[in-house]
Amino acid sequence: MSVAASVLRVLFMAVFAIAGFLLGREAYMHLISLHVANQSWLIALEIVAPLVGALAGLFAAPYAQALFEVELDAVEDAVERLTPQQILGGVVGLIAGLVIAFLIKNVLFEAIAGAGTAGAIVSRVSYIVLSVFAAFLGARVGAKQRLPKVAGDTAPAEGQPKIIDTSVIVDGRVLEIVGSGFLEGPLVVPRFVLRELQTIADSVDSQRRIRGRRGLDVLAKLQETVALHIDERNYDDVGGVDAKLVRLARERNGKLVTNDYNLNRVAHVEGVVVLNINELAGAVKPVVLPGEELHVTVVRDGKEPHQGIGYLDDGTMVVVENGRRLIGEGTDVQVTSVLQTVAGRMIFAKPKRPTQLTT
Repeated sequence: MSVAASVLRVLFMAVFAIAGFLLGREAYMHLISLHVANQSWLIALEIVAPLVGALAGLFAAPYAQALFEVELDAVEDAVERLTPQQILGGVVGLIAGLVIAFLIKNVLFEAIAGAGTAGAIVSRVSYIVLSVFAAFLGARVGAKQRLPKVAGDTAPAEGQPKIIDTSVIVDGRVLEIVGSGFLEGPLVVPRFVLRELQTIADSVDSQRRIRGRRGLDVLAKLQETVALHIDERNYDDVGGVDAKLVRLARERNGKLVTNDYNLNRVAHVEGVVVLNINELAGAVKPVVLPGEELHVTVVRDGKEPHQGIGYLDDGTMVVVENGRRLIGEGTDVQVTSVLQTVAGRMIFAKPKRPTQLTT
């Protein structure tokens, strides 16, 4: 149990126990004592009645606290989806609500004045519970929200948060994208993504371990380049890192930066904007048309007879007709066709000089 939950438990038990004790004493004084004549019984009941009231209050406290926390979480989830300006308006409304609650309490005091001390106790307990609810709500929501910039602050406003997933961190290209200035706004790394990355870095599998440590190095370099925000939210009621990322992006009204195809599709279904680095890389590749000339080094043979395979600087595969004899050599080729597939783009070409076709 967290410290906040422990404090809340003690607070509820103390309030309800005191209220039960006072109500039990009032019940003895105004009800029980009027119908008991024996002096010994009067003394015993004068002690027992408040104790029974206190025990009843202690018994009711956990149920009241559970209801309190359920309603608090529901209100908190709703408030977290609001913008800072809406939060500020909510704070003003909260203060106004507390003032109105105080005025209502005074009206209740007058209305139940004839009910005696018991009515006053009920009114005070109700007011304390409502005040505690408002205080905890403000503290918990305020701790997770960024305050809006004050008037006169000339710093540029931050853009929409960009939530980074594990695949992008391990990939590493995000460093160059951030350095070029194409990725604006605060970069957010959830704590549960850091834990997943640490698990990969500690894996017994050597390949996974290398990828995890590379991701940690990328994070360290990112922190040197831009302000990197760590989001502490964790959703125990949600299974899987992907689902948590989508929920976090929705709550923070942010964009999800990923290379994961399945996460990309799920986020689109949930209405979350996705920035896919693989799609960005494909979009900025130079356009190659049939008839254009390229210079490529043939590095290996292809699947078909006499084919050679080379690669452009951006990793695009070039299939060279009759290029098997040119393996290890740089040669000028002429593009014959371009094929776009799900895995990427393939360029088909033939050597430019006929002399290179000799066998």
